Amino acid sequence: MTTAHRERSLAHAGFTLTRDYPSPIADVWRAFAIESLKKKWFGEDDSWAIGEWRFDFRVGGRDVAEGTFHDGPHSRYEAEYTSIVEHERIVTTYNMWIDGTHISTSVASYEFEVVPGGTRLTHAEHGIHLDGFDTGEQREAGTIALLEALGALLAGER
Repeated sequence: MTTAHRERSLAHAGFTLTRDYPSPIADVWRAFAIESLKKKWFGEDDSWAIGEWRFDFRVGGRDVAEGTFHDGPHSRYEAEYTSIVEHERIVTTYNMWIDGTHISTSVASYEFEVVPGGTRLTHAEHGIHLDGFDTGEQREAGTIALLEALGALLAGER
């Protein structure tokens, strides 16, 4: 992917997704806080060949998930945790690259809430999408897929 012939631009987009999982809040939290569990829903997928993976779940810690889609581009995600309150919230800033081109920077939050029958997870995100390489709709679709994978893990399907 090259920016040589592309006009420079910024697009802002935000979205909020809410999911209720029939799992205790401690189980949902562990899916984020324990590396082996997070990798099952965030890093492993049949359509994706994993490259670099780093996990450092603490304020100031950095995560990296890099890999190649079997029929597509090379993707790199780098996040820094800016706020972690156990069983309540996680806030990150993260950058995305496709084929070595920086395509976006986002701020994302996850809020955890006990509800009858389980846990409500609310993901809110604001992204700045660079030079037309990415859109808010694409990012939202990708996040929906991740939340579905998290649900599958919590249901014992992953």
